[in-house]
Amino acid sequence: MSQFYWEGARHGALLLQRCRACGWYLHPPDPTCPRCLSDGFDHVAASGRGTIFAFTIARQAFHQSFADHVPYVLALVELEEQAGLRVLSNIIESDHAALADGAPVELTFEARGQWKLPQFRLRRGPTP
Repeated sequence: MSQFYWEGARHGALLLQRCRACGWYLHPPDPTCPRCLSDGFDHVAASGRGTIFAFTIARQAFHQSFADHVPYVLALVELEEQAGLRVLSNIIESDHAALADGAPVELTFEARGQWKLPQFRLRRGPTP
């Protein structure tokens, strides 16, 4: 059900489900729209802009594969496409002291072998 998401990421796009019947964006993917119960969706690219809704700094690895990445930031990013549309991701390339709820962020991708992971960083330049 999430293959479109990972294929989009591989090509540098953050793809989301959007209900054909009511236009509601969904993330994570779901078989039916929670607003109208339709099962028809398009896969559309998100703008890649949003704000930090909440975050935490992990200072201990919960698995050995994360040991080289500590400390890292885990955040809920609210995308600008729709109020309440949130993506769980990491905030990278950013000074941890500069992070705050409501801070504007932008999408970036981190290559991990054959995959690209959607990540976010503090937005650079003027905010629209």
